[in-house]
Amino acid sequence: MNDLTAAVTERLAHVYDPELGVSVVELGMVRAVEIDDQDVVVTVALTTTGCPLRTQIERDIREAVASLEGVRAVRLAFGVMDADEKRAAMTAARSAAQRRAPATSLAPTTPVLAIASGKGGVGKSSVTANLATALAKTGLSVGVLDADVLGFSLARLLGIDGEVEARGGKMQPLVRPVGAGEIRLLSMGLLADEDQALLWRGLIAQKAVAQFIEDADWSGVDYLLIDTPPGTGDIAMTLARLLPAMGQLVVTTPNRAAQRVAARAADFARKSNIRVLGVIENMSAFTCACGERHAIFGDGGGADLAAQLGVPLLASIPLHGAVAHGGDEGRPMATGEADDGVFNLLAARIRTDVAPPAGALGCSARLLDAIERAVGHA
Repeated sequence: MNDLTAAVTERLAHVYDPELGVSVVELGMVRAVEIDDQDVVVTVALTTTGCPLRTQIERDIREAVASLEGVRAVRLAFGVMDADEKRAAMTAARSAAQRRAPATSLAPTTPVLAIASGKGGVGKSSVTANLATALAKTGLSVGVLDADVLGFSLARLLGIDGEVEARGGKMQPLVRPVGAGEIRLLSMGLLADEDQALLWRGLIAQKAVAQFIEDADWSGVDYLLIDTPPGTGDIAMTLARLLPAMGQLVVTTPNRAAQRVAARAADFARKSNIRVLGVIENMSAFTCACGERHAIFGDGGGADLAAQLGVPLLASIPLHGAVAHGGDEGRPMATGEADDGVFNLLAARIRTDVAPPAGALGCSARLLDAIERAVGHA
């Protein structure tokens, strides 16, 4: 009987939920397999009481099990998943979708950083533009994907314009030299009029983002930064599916309301198996020429959010007119930052602690490199 139970379970592993495309076993839908003489009783937990796919799932299970030797009849009992089982099923479904992620031109070791928040107006785009600039100044090639396809702004913020060309069937990001490095940008701002509203439903926007990833040449970049749209909807889920190794930087402002909303973006990331790498507090306290500090948008929200999520607070970016002015002029503030500028410090922390570029040596590699250099000097 144990052998038959194992055989039935193995067969059920090849029965897929018609909607999610994942095995009913992997989703945790099979609660029990019991053998009563030569009758097999399979208990199945559905996600909802009136699941419209119940008939198809029942038929597929019967067909899979009935053909096994020693099975006289197949009986099914149905239940409904509780909240914990549903969460586990969705986690399994997302994990399976990520394992099937399509190949892209990105090297597997290239750090991909999504700059995200739960709401608009916290400055994700300006943080993306300035962080990309600060990284590029150090001699890196930084890819920037403007995934906010309906609210694009990075072409203007980075001062990049021109026509996107295709070579070898791949869109070529537009390149702007920055110091010793470069920024490579793809944005709807390069393909559409800046003042033109795109009347797209979610599916079309998702497809546009997918094309920017799958049909673009990102080969050779040291980082890919993604400016994400506000919230946790279709595009966020598309990015999680296509770029399973992506990490997330959560942007918030100091006030508590923004902190609470930003926590949703982090919650989405973790439910989608995306690593939350740290918090960036934008529009922090303003210091006037007299040296007095003014917490215009509140105080402490970034530190509180970082503590809540158990991740580091990577930077507190003060409210500064140069950020807005630099964006209007297409010359981010980080372009001319002093060595101790906040964006330079953020870029240094990204490079050394949070997401070192692919060429950086890990612990074992550093040890091996030190040994080889010592041997070479002997």
